[in-house]
Amino acid sequence: MGNNKLRLLNQISYPEDLRKLKVEQLPQVCKELREDIIKEVSVNPGHFASSLGAVEITVALHYVFNTPADKLVWDVGHQAYGHKILTGRKDLFYTNRKLHGLRPFPSPIESEYDTFTCGHASNSISAALGMAVAAKQNHDKDKKIVAIIGDGAMSGGLAFEGLNNVSSTSNDLLIILNDNDMSIDHAVGGMEKYLLSLDTNATYNRIRFKASQWLNQRGYLNENRKKGIIRLNNAIKSAISHQQNIFEGMNIRYFGPFDGHNVIEIVRMLRQLKDMKGPKLLHLHTTKGKGYKPAEISQVEWHAPGKFDVETGKRILQNCSNLPPLYQEVFGKTLLELAKQNPRIVGITPAMPTGCSMNILMKAMPDRAFDVGIAEGHSVTFSAGLAKEGLQPFCNIYSSFSQRAYDNIIHDLAILNLPVVLCLDRAGLVGEDGPTHHGAFDMAALRAIPNLTIASPMDEKELRRLMYTAQLPDKGTFVIRYPRGRGVNTQWQCTLEEVQVGSGRKIHDGKDVAVLSIGPIGNDVEQAIKELTNVRSVAHYDMRFLKPLDEDLLNEVGQKFDKVITIEDGVRNGGFGSAVLEWFNDHGFKPTIKRLGLPDEFVEHGTIPELRTIVGLNRDSIKQEIIDC
Repeated sequence: MGNNKLRLLNQISYPEDLRKLKVEQLPQVCKELREDIIKEVSVNPGHFASSLGAVEITVALHYVFNTPADKLVWDVGHQAYGHKILTGRKDLFYTNRKLHGLRPFPSPIESEYDTFTCGHASNSISAALGMAVAAKQNHDKDKKIVAIIGDGAMSGGLAFEGLNNVSSTSNDLLIILNDNDMSIDHAVGGMEKYLLSLDTNATYNRIRFKASQWLNQRGYLNENRKKGIIRLNNAIKSAISHQQNIFEGMNIRYFGPFDGHNVIEIVRMLRQLKDMKGPKLLHLHTTKGKGYKPAEISQVEWHAPGKFDVETGKRILQNCSNLPPLYQEVFGKTLLELAKQNPRIVGITPAMPTGCSMNILMKAMPDRAFDVGIAEGHSVTFSAGLAKEGLQPFCNIYSSFSQRAYDNIIHDLAILNLPVVLCLDRAGLVGEDGPTHHGAFDMAALRAIPNLTIASPMDEKELRRLMYTAQLPDKGTFVIRYPRGRGVNTQWQCTLEEVQVGSGRKIHDGKDVAVLSIGPIGNDVEQAIKELTNVRSVAHYDMRFLKPLDEDLLNEVGQKFDKVITIEDGVRNGGFGSAVLEWFNDHGFKPTIKRLGLPDEFVEHGTIPELRTIVGLNRDSIKQEIIDC
């Protein structure tokens, strides 16, 4: 995938090649790196705007620090395409996010330059602090540890927990705050507003740094004196500027904010900070989508734009006029419809209003929808507080991100059985985002929790009916899980009517084998059964509810069939199939049961059809399982 125009970039395979260049050449490297990212992502879609915004930071870090001996800990991974290209993966970057190709986010499994798991936000500071403390414990005094946090991840609770520990633990950690005022949508919350207003004089920082070096070299600045001077210094500065610096209030030296697109200046600052003792934070202002005007103008759309024409900036969009709607679109429109009927309904999302279509309610009723930032645990407990005082929250969280709110679901929702509708978007396999994003574990994780109702619709009409049912009185905590992508009905705007909680439905009868499914994968079962009409007589039951199970249907199946297949798009261990197996055992039925679901391993990245083939959940695999049963 070489490009003759990328004169300097073609000389760089690894950071050691980058470090052979003169610092004056780095702006050209940044220009070429940005051009390469634009060219590659235009034909092989991925996370685009964040990586463009982090180009100068990436180049400067690998230029100053001795990677991979020094450790760069990336947060989220949206920022890291430039990092991949500079660390031995330039010629493989065209395989990014493709089956068996480069992973969607940095991973130590892929490269020694990737120091920790990326995918979910706000973990970089905690992980990097652990590495920094380990370096001290191992007497590895030359090893430098840097956390790079951005895309709104500083608003996450784990980032605050990490900062709190950084302030009270002996370490030399450097935190780079890549501040672009964005997550996927515009970043929200007090921290983001604080970062926008924060200003510290650059000349003052340089003078203070040189003074501390002079005092330290002459033995005047031991640890206790240094802490005292820092506290006095912070108090004087706060009095003069009428502004308290939250980081320095935690004894974390703060530098910034500076221009995050001036690579030469960033190199100069990193060289100054590299050997400084104690924790410090470098605050850099960047522009998400920097260097590609359409992405700078429309940062939300260009977070992950799909394919596009580089020259015109036009996104290459599929003609969707005759296609079924996205489940997300059905959720957003149905929520607004319900909110117009029920004044108690409010919507909550942790930083995903566009992705989950909560923005539809936000636009129509801005006082009844809340984006709480990258804070899944808080979103659940906030919803619980709303419900406790009489409101009916619909809290929408991506399935894989809801894992971060597990205790909140148990402690703050389920114990009191509060009327919150927890909508788990992106349930099941999600495709190219890979193992950190597959919604694989929600059914197995949640079904053991008392008081929860857990349902999964087979199609968009069922989603609407379940949403309507969930907001009716006395329904308690109600979980609805549904997948990423399109449904099956172009005519989806059905009448809203109540579904009996714990009721499934028999799609059609049969005599040889019973297939029990939950969720949209039931549509694949239907297609498979139709192709087996002359081979086997197959009954199909859409169970609809994982909890409570439809015991009448299970009793019917137990009495009529000695061969049963369960199928789900979550993990097989502990999920829907396990629940059915347990019920049959507890009630004295002994059919032969084949459980189909995701295996006991992390599923890689690739298109959903590719991954379903690999895990045996595509139509042909389902057909063969029915034949073999």
